[in-house]
Amino acid sequence: MIQGLLGRKVGMTQVFNAVGEAIPVTVIRTGPCVVTQIRTIERDGYESVQLGFEEVPARKITRPQQGHLIDLIKGQSLDQDAERPPKAGMLLRHLREFRADNITDHQVGDVVTVELFQPGQFIDVSGISKGRGFAGVVKRHHFRGGPRTHGQSDRLRAPGSIGGGTAPGRVWKGTRMAGRMGGKRKTIQSLEVVETIPERHLLLVRGAVPGPAEGLLEIRFAAKITRTTAQQ
Repeated sequence: MIQGLLGRKVGMTQVFNAVGEAIPVTVIRTGPCVVTQIRTIERDGYESVQLGFEEVPARKITRPQQGHLIDLIKGQSLDQDAERPPKAGMLLRHLREFRADNITDHQVGDVVTVELFQPGQFIDVSGISKGRGFAGVVKRHHFRGGPRTHGQSDRLRAPGSIGGGTAPGRVWKGTRMAGRMGGKRKTIQSLEVVETIPERHLLLVRGAVPGPAEGLLEIRFAAKITRTTAQQ
């Protein structure tokens, strides 16, 4: 079994459970993903399955990536050259690798859908967080700011001292200061799968996930919690 899929964030809403409780959920359009390559220990030094997501026209991806996904030589089939590795046969925008329990269970061209996940399971969701632009220390690092009285006039949201003059005589690397906020890879762990809608390729997950609407997401089985441990 492949350990994850690719998807895009649709947005947030709420659903109601059997007793009428409102559950905040994020809707993720998950898959379908196509197996584009099988990584083996003999050839690559490790084992994984490469998945492709979102079919696009040729002008949307580079020529080398096209050659990785389809046969670019007209009139030549894969059967004519058994030494060449099989190809997916379709152009896909995003390629990512996922671990698999047994790579021999998968072949290039296989399609993996949202049915990989079931309600009650727990997943980890990774994505690029929303970019907030240049932000001060109060917004970026939750500093309290300076005093609002005693004669000061412009230190309300200032960082204060950033280092001593004599010792260490410099600013320590990593000191929290103003700067660009967001736009980084983030992972939210152990989110519960509330519902799947296979006919629409939708996955409903309890809580929020990183990134804006239509942001690309990587969905994997949870590393720290399983359905069994959650019920104990």
